[in-house]
Amino acid sequence: MKQIFLIFLIIIFTSYIVSAQKTNRSKYVKVLSFNILHGATTKGDFNLDVIANVILNTDPDFVALQEVDFKTNRAKKYDLSTEIARRVKMVPVFGRAMYYDSGEYGVGILSKYTFLNFRNVALPYTTGNEPRIAIEITTVLSSGDTIAFIGTHFDHIKEEKDRIAQAKKINEVFALNKYPTILAGDLNAVPNSSPINILEAIWGSSYDKQTPKPTYPSDNPRVKIDYVMFYPKDRWKVIETRAIQDSIASDHCAYLVTLELLK
Repeated sequence: MKQIFLIFLIIIFTSYIVSAQKTNRSKYVKVLSFNILHGATTKGDFNLDVIANVILNTDPDFVALQEVDFKTNRAKKYDLSTEIARRVKMVPVFGRAMYYDSGEYGVGILSKYTFLNFRNVALPYTTGNEPRIAIEITTVLSSGDTIAFIGTHFDHIKEEKDRIAQAKKINEVFALNKYPTILAGDLNAVPNSSPINILEAIWGSSYDKQTPKPTYPSDNPRVKIDYVMFYPKDRWKVIETRAIQDSIASDHCAYLVTLELLK
């Protein structure tokens, strides 16, 4: 009788452990930040399958896309977010930063989950420089948790003025979020620069500050300018980070981060 009772306890305990592990895994979120070079590839051959393969091979839940064309002449009138989403079986959304080349240019998000809400937030920029935006979706994970996901692309010129203003605007707008939030994108700023320090005043970062993994250029990565951040800092835990080096798909490495949403 004691043996039967012991076996019963073992079964119950094992079931509890397995259930807990499944619950934890359901709160894991894989995020990819990927500057896609407006679909051109570094060979200039406009090969969306090469770009899509980077995403398929990493299997993220969310992708923040930068340098995204919408029906421009140079992109052969394709809606790049939708074309890539179709190849990777994800849900797309595009945000216009500016009109360009008989079409539009901006950033995109791909998601494994449907959207509850979407917004396009204009970021400050100096007249004569490229307009910049941050786009945000709100969605519900398979765990039942509601989160927000933001994709953005900061100014690229040497002078930091616009990037500093853009970082301040990100903090001003998204620190008011009621849900746990992830921020991903090409920030065109290295660790410990003014824009990154401004963001990290409230956002947690996913990189090792002692030895940050470089993400640019993809043929010989030397500097880190692509990021995944999270807010509030105490709601997320970094599980894994990887820089995906594909020198053909883009001039940037795709940056992959696995996060765990904490209680």
